[in-house]
Parts: sequence; structure tokens; C-alpha cells
Amino acid sequence: MKKYTIRRIIFEYALITVASLILIIGVYFFKFPNHFSFGGVTGLAVVLSAVTSLSASTLNFVINMLLLVLGFVFLGKSFGIKTVYVSILTSVGLSVMEKIYPMSKPFTNEPVLELIFAIVLPALSSAILFNIGASGGGTDILAMILRKHTPINIGTALFLVDLSITIAACFIFDAQIGLCSICGLLAKSLVIDSAIENINLCKYFTIICDKPEPICEFIHKELMRSATIFKAEGTYAHQQKYVILTVMKRSQAVQLRNFIKMNQPMAFMMITNSSEIIGKGFRGLN
Repeated sequence: MKKYTIRRIIFEYALITVASLILIIGVYFFKFPNHFSFGGVTGLAVVLSAVTSLSASTLNFVINMLLLVLGFVFLGKSFGIKTVYVSILTSVGLSVMEKIYPMSKPFTNEPVLELIFAIVLPALSSAILFNIGASGGGTDILAMILRKHTPINIGTALFLVDLSITIAACFIFDAQIGLCSICGLLAKSLVIDSAIENINLCKYFTIICDKPEPICEFIHKELMRSATIFKAEGTYAHQQKYVILTVMKRSQAVQLRNFIKMNQPMAFMMITNSSEIIGKGFRGLN
């Protein structure tokens, strides 16, 4: 169990590091140069960089460090180490990128194309982090403080903060940037939800067959999964059938489907998408 725990911790922090790097790429190369400001600390940094002499990367670092201090003051031990790690890694990463690869203008002359990357990459990063119980820091720290010390509806409060930042961008920058920022704000949560659902997507099989043993053996030995089996009766011919229930990842589902089609072509399969599988081998009960 100790070795398993260590491996799991290493895997989680490796995943957090990858997600943070994706966030850094999306923000530094696509969000900052185009002045897209659809909420969060990075959006606030973009807006403030337009009215101060500091760069967006520097402001992002300063704001995140201030929020970390507030987190330690108001949350104490309940302040997650993963959130601290992500906040420091992304803040330092953006500052380092500014030194080694300074950008004075966007990559392309296509703001809509760059807006897509500015939305999708950070949203994918957020989905990965949320999926393993971490967060991107920034305004998430404010959410944690509000949750603990006030009765304010956190979702509404954070949306109003993001909306205020986006509206400010409309006045500080030109109409094109303002409209792109509004589109980014509207699309951000949808992309995050879609990414989380696809990351967790599994296939739920309901298999009705005459000979369950070969199928169950394939599930156990080849796919390293388990299954539930029970007897049933067809309503038309009143013949005895067996129903197998099993859940697995998408790549395994293809193997199982092909095996059944080849070895028991008369078996009846119902395959359903599911992104909420809770239990051993999938998501923990906590």
C-alpha cells in the first residue's frame, strides 16, 4: 500500500506539472499577446498591464503570491498543497517565459484562431487539475476563502468577478479584444465541462448471451476488469439467458466489443457512455 501511495503521488504531481505547462503555454503565447481578458488572475493581469508599466507575467506573479499569502492567513492547514504547487509553478513559469521568449505581438493575424487556443488550452489544464482534486490557484483561492468565511454563493461571486474583468477589458482595449474576451468568458466553462466529461468517459456494457464464461474470462485476464453476471429469461422464446454488466475505459471497450462480435456474434450488446463511475478501479468514493 505504501508503494502504491508513493506511485500515485508521483503520478498525480507529474500530471499536475503537465497541466500547469499546458496552462502556461495557453496563457503566455495566446492570451497575453492578444490582451484577452476573460476572468481569473491572468485576465486581471492583462487588464492591469494596460494601465501600469508592469508586464502581465509580472502582475500575474505578484497577484498569485498575494493570494497565496491570503490563503495561508485565512485557510491555514486546509489550504491545499496542490493549489500552492500549481500557483507557484504557473507564476514562475510565466515569468521565466517572459525572459527566455519575449513576445511583442501575437503569433498570427487571426485573433479568432488564437482565441480558440487561449480558451481550449487553459480549459484542458483546468479539467485535468479538477479531475485529480487540484486547482489552478488564483481566483480558486478566493473561492476557498469565501466558502469558509462567508455565506456568499461562490459560483455567482466568481462569475461576477470574471464579468467585471471582462467588461473592464472592453473599455481599456478596442472593441475586437472586448468582444473576444466576452466570447472567451462564455465559452470557458463549457469547454472545461466538456473536457472533464471526456477525460472521465467510460463505456458501460450490458451483454446478453448464452455462454458468459468466455466473455468473463476475457474481461478478467485480458482487460484486467471485473463484471457482474446474473440469470435472465427472454420474454419471446422463454429461453434462459445470462446478463453481464461491466464498465471499462474506451480503449478496452473496443477490444471487448471486437472479441464478442468474433466469438459470440449472436450476443446482444448495449454500450453506453458514462463519465461518472465511482468505485474500485475508477474514481474513489471520496
